[in-house]
Order: sequence, then C-alpha cells, then structure tokens
Amino acid sequence: MTVLTKQFSDAVDYVRIAHAAQTRKGSDIPYIYHLLAVCSLVIENGGSQDQAIAGLLHDVIEDCGEVHRAMVRAQFGAAVADIVEDCTDGTAESKASHDSPEARRRDWTQRKLTYLAHLADAPDATLLVSGCDKLHNAQAIVADLKNPLVGTKVFDRFTGGRDGTLRYYHSIAAILVKRKVRVAPKLDAVVARMHALAGESSRENLVASE
Repeated sequence: MTVLTKQFSDAVDYVRIAHAAQTRKGSDIPYIYHLLAVCSLVIENGGSQDQAIAGLLHDVIEDCGEVHRAMVRAQFGAAVADIVEDCTDGTAESKASHDSPEARRRDWTQRKLTYLAHLADAPDATLLVSGCDKLHNAQAIVADLKNPLVGTKVFDRFTGGRDGTLRYYHSIAAILVKRKVRVAPKLDAVVARMHALAGESSRENLVASE
C-alpha cells in the first residue's frame, strides 16, 4: 500500500496554487483535475509516494515556468524532481518564444522527438508517471472524439494537429509496451480506439518529417 504523508498534501497545495489560472484545453475544467487524475492512476498502478507527487507536479515546469525547477527539487527532493524533469519536454518560457504557427509546429515536433528518444531509456519510475499522464490525456481525447459536438475537431486544440497527435500517442504507447510498463496495455488500447474514432486505421510512429 502506498502511504501518503504531509509531503503529499503539500504537493497538492503546490500545484493548486501554481496552476490556479489554468484550465484543460477546450474546457473550463481547472487544470488540477488532470494532475489529480494522473496522480490517482499512479497510485492505482502501484506507484510510490514520490511517483504520486511527481504525477501531481509533472507539468509545473512545462506550464508554469522555469522557476519551479529549483523549487520542486528543494521542497520535494531529488527523486521527485528527477521524475518531473524526465516528464518535461519544454518550459513555459521556451514554448511562448515562438510567434508563428509554423515555428510552434517545428518546435513541437522537435520537442516530441527528443522526449520520445529520452523516454526509451528513462528509469522505470519515470515511465509509470509518463504512462499515467498520457493515458489520462488519451482517454480525454477519446471522450471528445465520441462526443458529436466535438468529434475530430478535438485535434484543432493541439499543435501537432490530427496526424501529429495520433503518431505521437502511438509512439509513446509503443515505447511503454516495449518497456512493459504496467499501464501500457491500457494506453495501447485507448490509443487504438483514438485512431479508429479519428478514421485512421494504420498506426505510425512520429517521424522527423512531421
């Protein structure tokens, strides 16, 4: 059983404050909903307290800024900070520096390719957190694809568009299946459903030409 201490409660407060102004893409749902969901999946799949805390904090550098890098390490320790670093493929500052759709798309592709290469050799502790993050995101995409009011327009929210998003999630699932991560079968099934609902029968990896 995963024992949760005051440090876990502190992490909930940390992300509640850090992400206070943010919502999920295409909705008014507070962003902390996603962080709590990822954390819950980590615990459900046997993660430690450090992994659960990293699940809460996994987007804080990417979405809230570089300043959180040192703060997370100081407040929550090296084990948590290392997982958060591994789950980060950019910073709020770096993503904001691109001022055209073409530049954002090129940056997105390079960041995702770098993340995939890193994930292939990442520690097991990181893979569970990353897998839970991608599983919750993929489940949300599938739910929108099934919603007649949204459908394939869900991909308009993502820099990678329909094809880039599909290929990225397929690539993530393939790595986690290969590494035998506990959540990999669930993620692979959800990604297959995502492709089917998007009208794409084949599944391809994200490649540099994207």
